[in-house]
Amino acid sequence: MTRESIPTTASQSNLRTALSSHDHERLSALAHAARNRLPDLAAVLADQIGRAHVLADGELSGHFVRMHSEVEFRDDATGKVRKVTIVYPEEADISQGKISVMTPVGTALIGSPLGHSITWETPGGEARKLTVLSLFEPHLV
Repeated sequence: MTRESIPTTASQSNLRTALSSHDHERLSALAHAARNRLPDLAAVLADQIGRAHVLADGELSGHFVRMHSEVEFRDDATGKVRKVTIVYPEEADISQGKISVMTPVGTALIGSPLGHSITWETPGGEARKLTVLSLFEPHLV
C-alpha cells in the first residue's frame, strides 16, 4: 500500500477525475442498478463515471480516489478533517469508517484527484466543499 499526501502548495487547477477500468465497469453497473431505487444518487454517480478518464487497472496512479481507498478530506466550511474508506454498499460499516460509494460523500469523492476540492450537495440540499488531503491506496494484486 502507498500513502500519498498533497504538498502545502498543491494546485487547485481543473484536474480530471480518473477511474480504473475495473472500478468503471463495476460502478457503471451499480449506478444502472440503483437508478429506480436511488435515482438522484445514481444520476450523480453516473455523471462522475461519465466524466472520468478510464485507465487500465495497473495504470491508475495513487493520486485518485478509487474503490477501497482510505481518504482523508476536509470539509472546507467547518474545517473538520475526516478519514474514510470508500467501499461498495455491501461492505459499508460506518463504525469502521467504511462508507458506501452510494452515499453523497462517497459518490462525490470517487475518482477525485488528490488535492482537489469538490462540491457536493447534502441530502438536505446544502452545498458543501470538500478537499482531498491524503490517500492511502489499496495494494492491487
